Amino acid sequence: MAAIETDLPPATVLLDADRQSYIGLTSKKGRWQKFVSFIWDSDYYEKSDAERMLVFKLDCFMLSAMTIGWWLKNLDQNNLANAYVSGMKEDLHINANQYTYMGTIYNAVVAAMQIPSSFIVMKVRPSWFLAACEIGWGIFTFAQAGAQSYQAMYGFRFCVALFESFYYPIGFFILGSWYTRPELAKRIGLWFVAGPAGSAFSGFLQAAIYKNLDGLHGIAGWRWLYIVCGIMTVPCGVTLLWFVPDFPENTKVWYLTEEQKVLAKERVARNGAQAMKGDINGRVILSALKDWKFWILVPFYCIYGFAVQNGTQFGVYLKAYKYSVTLRNVLPSLMYIIQIPCILIYCYISDRTTRISRGWIMLGPLVWGIFPTAILAFWPSSNSLRVFAFMVNGSLYITPVFYAWVSEMCGHKKELRAFITGSTSCLFYTFNAWLPAIVFLQTDGPRFKKGFRTTFACTVTSVAFVLLIIYMRRREVQKIGGESPIEKNQPSATARPEQDEDIEAKL
Repeated sequence: MAAIETDLPPATVLLDADRQSYIGLTSKKGRWQKFVSFIWDSDYYEKSDAERMLVFKLDCFMLSAMTIGWWLKNLDQNNLANAYVSGMKEDLHINANQYTYMGTIYNAVVAAMQIPSSFIVMKVRPSWFLAACEIGWGIFTFAQAGAQSYQAMYGFRFCVALFESFYYPIGFFILGSWYTRPELAKRIGLWFVAGPAGSAFSGFLQAAIYKNLDGLHGIAGWRWLYIVCGIMTVPCGVTLLWFVPDFPENTKVWYLTEEQKVLAKERVARNGAQAMKGDINGRVILSALKDWKFWILVPFYCIYGFAVQNGTQFGVYLKAYKYSVTLRNVLPSLMYIIQIPCILIYCYISDRTTRISRGWIMLGPLVWGIFPTAILAFWPSSNSLRVFAFMVNGSLYITPVFYAWVSEMCGHKKELRAFITGSTSCLFYTFNAWLPAIVFLQTDGPRFKKGFRTTFACTVTSVAFVLLIIYMRRREVQKIGGESPIEKNQPSATARPEQDEDIEAKL
């Protein structure tokens, strides 16, 4: 039998002719394939036609549906800030730090559910679970339109947070389970930028609603915002049921053929990751607690996550300096729009430079971030300079690159990756539940001296943490005798199962 040229590992190539024809291991290689490899996935030229079609379907269905859901999640989450500066404060008689406490309640609930959410989807299909969650927070988005007191908003924010809390860690977990090293960061980036896009759209939407619907049928403009967003959210939640494919090991999704499901599992193995066993026990947690990654990655994300918090106070600043209601909504939206290309550029570079640690890509934005956070920390007299510092706050975001890096460092065992991913976001939201209530008191606005100096210190500390992670990862890779399969994305042709087990034990 003639050898067939393929980029799959030798164990996969040694198939009979009928099987090779069945799963379609042919690979068309021409100018178009070279062009796509140049501008998109660096390994597109080497992929088989079957693998290209599989990735295309995942992009069209899974990535698109989850991106829309993430967009709506951030749209609904950001509505509170837009509603607050557009009449809700006066209508509900919100005083002192009651607005801050609404954010505290939200973050406390989200923090509590981060680690459980990553384990829940090992037992419950993500397609069902995420669909139920989005429909749930859509219902309570509607409910906020009827709030008559700040106490009611406390309850509604609790319920919205409960349902929204699962989307963040589960989304990263699912994407990291389907895409390979040259594909992952860009997809996480595309998914993640839907967040600032949703936040930006919320501002423009509130500005349009305030202008055109405020007072219609006796309903205030900020209440119309919640009504419109609820109408958008619930139907989109239903689509997740049909488009999220669960995991390669248990997928039953309608748009993948049986041969594509087999190929998906082969891609997971080729990427150096174990198949998910779904074991939830103390050994997973104990092994994570013995690993340096838990003690460095988790605190880093907590500190970095607070370093990018300045933008949440932009609307309050604009209100205090007597900007119009329209500008209070539009200018923060422009801040989020600036964030979008920055994230995509970081992710693109991260996927293209496969021989360079993603940590070095993260370092650049964080070093740059020292400048705008320092402006607000030391509060120069120039209003234009302070507005500039708020506007470029989004250029510090490197979360998609970080989670792609986590998938590589922890991807040899999905249960470990689930725990690390859940722990990072858990600690971040835990700190976000109480730290803003101390350093970003609304009674200290718009100067927020304690808050802005805290974010400046967190930015500087984040730079030191990234350097430490790069050092620890390099030492770990050298200890096991070479580059990890996931980071290299090339399995050894002579690797034996017992060798794989030995590498896993060392990792």
